[in-house]
Amino acid sequence: MLIIGIAGGTGSGKTTVVNTIVNELKHDQVAVISQDSYYRDTSHLTYEERTKINFDHPQSIDFDLLIQHLKLLKKGQPIPQPVYSFKTHNRTGETVLTAPKTVMIVEGILLLTNPELRRLFDIKIFVHADSDERLIRRLKRDLKERGRDMNEVLDRYQNTLKPMHQQFIEPSKEFADIIIPYNRHNLVAVDVVQTIIKHQLKESFDL
Repeated sequence: MLIIGIAGGTGSGKTTVVNTIVNELKHDQVAVISQDSYYRDTSHLTYEERTKINFDHPQSIDFDLLIQHLKLLKKGQPIPQPVYSFKTHNRTGETVLTAPKTVMIVEGILLLTNPELRRLFDIKIFVHADSDERLIRRLKRDLKERGRDMNEVLDRYQNTLKPMHQQFIEPSKEFADIIIPYNRHNLVAVDVVQTIIKHQLKESFDL
């Protein structure tokens, strides 16, 4: 099994990079796991209390469960991946049965901040983007997809997203094997990753 970790700041283009890789490969032995599924369960808190959580701090992620699940996948065992709702700031209580694949791509802003998790990745990728671009993308996404209002998004960016990026996410770039300065025209690094994955699939399935 080849496990690839793709990190980078919010709105950096990680999901676009992942989708580009997966859509080009079009192979049923490539699967994606999102770090967002592993936000800690906050059912013991009220909605108002949950809205005040710093979701961009490493402590907001249940890394122990994510690590446990990746180890099970490496052993060939399926996992019950949690389902998270951004509208309620909590897990839904449902899970998705996720089967092990030859290539597992794990995507999330804080992945490279955890040493034990880094050791599980065969390839560590950091997607970099200008801070203004990241803010614009985050604003558009949260307004359209997550039911936020503009003041909430801007307040969160100023009070948690930006300082957490500077304290935790940006420094984690030093652990990356590949850094992708994301823009629509920069596809060389993505092609390199696709080539590595294709080689793994060819070795596994003689394609």
